[in-house]
Amino acid sequence: MSNPVSALNHASYDGIAHIDEIGLQGMITLRGDLSSDTLAKAVSGLIGQEIPAVNRANVVGDAGLCWMSPDELLVLVPYTQVEAKLAELNSDLGGEHALAVNVSDARAVFRVSGDSARDVMAKLAPVDLSPGAFEPGHFRRTRLAQVAGAFWMETDGSFRIICFRSAADYVFNLLKVAAQPGSKVDAF
Repeated sequence: MSNPVSALNHASYDGIAHIDEIGLQGMITLRGDLSSDTLAKAVSGLIGQEIPAVNRANVVGDAGLCWMSPDELLVLVPYTQVEAKLAELNSDLGGEHALAVNVSDARAVFRVSGDSARDVMAKLAPVDLSPGAFEPGHFRRTRLAQVAGAFWMETDGSFRIICFRSAADYVFNLLKVAAQPGSKVDAF
């Protein structure tokens, strides 16, 4: 049996911001009626977080919930627990009309941190990232240059980014270019 590895084996880069491919993250895509009491109870019991509001993420460490669309959540769990958590979630959903799928190995996760993290992200995504418009806990599902991605701001002002694993190298290189020394724009 092979050992799972992250898309870029913990690649990192230092420029005007620090970029890390943070490794394996357990992820479950959950589609269903987000107003359902059964679904809300199942996910809050699984993660210990309430269903987030529109365009929000309730994440602590490597566990939490991200709002993806009116009928979809991204459930984050420790990578080593994803199969057990998926089974628990499916059991707790009972007869509820919902779909829960392990997408952990189909995604890559990055962290952009440092004083210029907001500037780096603003170079790549068509999102208003100005202070007051985008704060810790805010979440966007959008584009990063030419590929789909999603990100949220953490409490320390860093950003966590999720993209398809097949685009991991492209996204890492985008982030490196946006964070290269001498590229600071002080937009915020």
